Amino acid sequence: MNTQVMNDRPVLLDRLALNLGSKPIAWLRALAAPASGILLFLLIWHLAAPTVVTSLGTVPGPVQVYQQFRALVAEHRAERQKEKAFYLRQEKRNAIKLAKNPDTRIRIRKYTGNPTFFDQIVTSIYTVMAGFLLASLIAIPIGIVAGLSKPVYAAINPLVQIFKPVSPLAWLPIVTMIVSASYVTDDPWFEKSFLNSAITVLLCSLWPTIISTAVGVTNVSKDLQNVSRVLRLNWWTHVRKIVLPSAIPMIFTGLRLSLGIAWMVLIAAEMLSQNPGLGKFVWDEFQNGSSNSLGRIMVAVIVIGLIGFLLDRIMLLLQRKVSWDKSVALR
Repeated sequence: MNTQVMNDRPVLLDRLALNLGSKPIAWLRALAAPASGILLFLLIWHLAAPTVVTSLGTVPGPVQVYQQFRALVAEHRAERQKEKAFYLRQEKRNAIKLAKNPDTRIRIRKYTGNPTFFDQIVTSIYTVMAGFLLASLIAIPIGIVAGLSKPVYAAINPLVQIFKPVSPLAWLPIVTMIVSASYVTDDPWFEKSFLNSAITVLLCSLWPTIISTAVGVTNVSKDLQNVSRVLRLNWWTHVRKIVLPSAIPMIFTGLRLSLGIAWMVLIAAEMLSQNPGLGKFVWDEFQNGSSNSLGRIMVAVIVIGLIGFLLDRIMLLLQRKVSWDKSVALR
């Protein structure tokens, strides 16, 4: 037995070395095509940009855009330093007041400096996730009920087809007027600008999730449905044990589509309504008209695309966690 193991050891070591060596090669092959595409795009951009002249000068190339990104980073750090200094001065003044009179009422003033590019990113992500999550909480139950009931599906299908193609630019004025009229309070929990953008996102991102969820529910295997009948599962148990696990791939397809639409809708809504966020940043730079504005707008465009890509990857990873199809994150 020991002799056999000794004889097989070189073969096992060779196989192990081959497997370990193949992983870096596989990674390189997987990255080669995307890296080549990106490098080719950057090369074409670098060569073509100087040939296009606008009212603000030539279109900035990759190097100029990167320089503007660094400038935005420096501005963000400088603004954070101003904020820190503001609160330090306020603490010193309050400490002096308390030293003179311990009963003095202290007021903490909020820093009101201009939001930086990165502050706008955080605002946009927060707003889009709020609208998207609310839309999902509404759309998934509606899609499940529609998929289980033909009369319900027939009732809501015309509404979906009518409202699905409506532009956010049409929804936004209606939402703004309704929020302004109904959300009247002296101590608001949320800013009206946030509600306007989030509700507009909600109204535009409902429909893909409703449709995909309904399709996923109607395509549940007949065998699984027969098992549910044999076991005499009640409606809720049938949905939880049979319908949802089978429909999860289609539900997440709808969620991914909805999230992509939500992100695009938000940027347009922020630009039109001048609500805080990346859309407002782009519009402000366009209105500014400085020599650096075009480069800053292109930084924002690239960041918007990267955030959209990351949001989609996050949805894929989440789907892989809850779905029986563990290969989904590799697609």
